[in-house]
Amino acid sequence: MSISDLYSSGKHKQEIGHFASIVKIAKVDGIISEGEQELLDRASKKLNISEEEYTLILKSPEKFPVNSPVSYDERIERLYLLTKMIFADEEVAKEEVGILRKIALALNFSDKNAEKVCDEAIHLILNDNDLDDFTIAIKNVNLN
Repeated sequence: MSISDLYSSGKHKQEIGHFASIVKIAKVDGIISEGEQELLDRASKKLNISEEEYTLILKSPEKFPVNSPVSYDERIERLYLLTKMIFADEEVAKEEVGILRKIALALNFSDKNAEKVCDEAIHLILNDNDLDDFTIAIKNVNLN
C-alpha cells in the first residue's frame, strides 16, 4: 500500500466521521426534514460517501467517531457545515446545540472556547455569513 493510499484512507475516515456528525445533528429531533435531507445529500457527495456508507451512517451515526482534521481551516469548515445543519430545518433545538458543542470539542476547540466558538458559529450562520467570513470570525473568537 502506498503512502497516498494511506492518506486517502485516513482522509476518507475523517470524511465518514464528519458525515456521521452531520447526521447526528439532523437526527436529534427524530425526524430528518426536507432541508436536512438536501444538506445530507449535498454533504455526502462532497465528502465522497458511498450509498452503502450513507445507509450505514444514517442508521447508526454514533458508531462512527469524529476524526478531526489536522488543518485548523478544515476544522473550521467542519464547524461551518455542522452549524448549517442546525438551521436546515429552520428550527434550532437545544439538543442540536449540545451536540454541536461536543463535536467542537472533538474538533479540538478548547474546553475554554468551545461554547464561545459555537455561539459565534450559530450567530454567523443565522446572519447568512459565507465560509470565508465565518472562518475569519471564528479565528477572532478563538484567539484566547
